Amino acid sequence: MDIVELLTADAVLLRAGVSSKRQALHDLSATAAALFGAADDRVFDALMEREALGSTGLGAGVAVPHARVEGLQRVCGVFMRLDQPVAWASVDERPVDILFALFAPPRDGAEHLRALAAVSRFLRSPERREALRAAQSADQILALLVDGAEARAA
Repeated sequence: MDIVELLTADAVLLRAGVSSKRQALHDLSATAAALFGAADDRVFDALMEREALGSTGLGAGVAVPHARVEGLQRVCGVFMRLDQPVAWASVDERPVDILFALFAPPRDGAEHLRALAAVSRFLRSPERREALRAAQSADQILALLVDGAEARAA
C-alpha cells in the first residue's frame, strides 16, 4: 500500500495554535469526519479509545494515531503538521509535530496493517521528516508524501 492511496489534497493540514494532544486529535477527527462522511464524535471517540490502549507516538516527533470507524469503505488518512510540538507520551518522550492519522473500516484488518506499516516506514526517514517540517504549504507536503512514495516504489 502506498501513502498516495490514503490521502487527498484536502487531507493535508498545517495547524498553528494546537496546544494539546486532545486538541490535535479533535482537529484530525473533525477533518476526517468531513472528508469521509463519518460522525465527528465517533471518530474522535475511536481515536481516544485507541490512545487509551497505548500511545501512538513513534518517536522523533511523529505520531500515527489510528482507529476503526463505522461507515468507511476503505482505509484513508489525514496528515497534520503542527507549528509547535505537543506532548504525546511517545516512546522517546519527545513531543509530536508530525501526525499521520489512519482510519479504517471496522472489519478491515490486512489493509489497515499495511497502511500502518507504509506510513511508519515512510516517516522513519530523518530526511523525510525534516523535509515535511520545512515545507511551506500543504501542497508542498502532499508533493513530498507523493514523491517519497513514488521514489520508494521505483
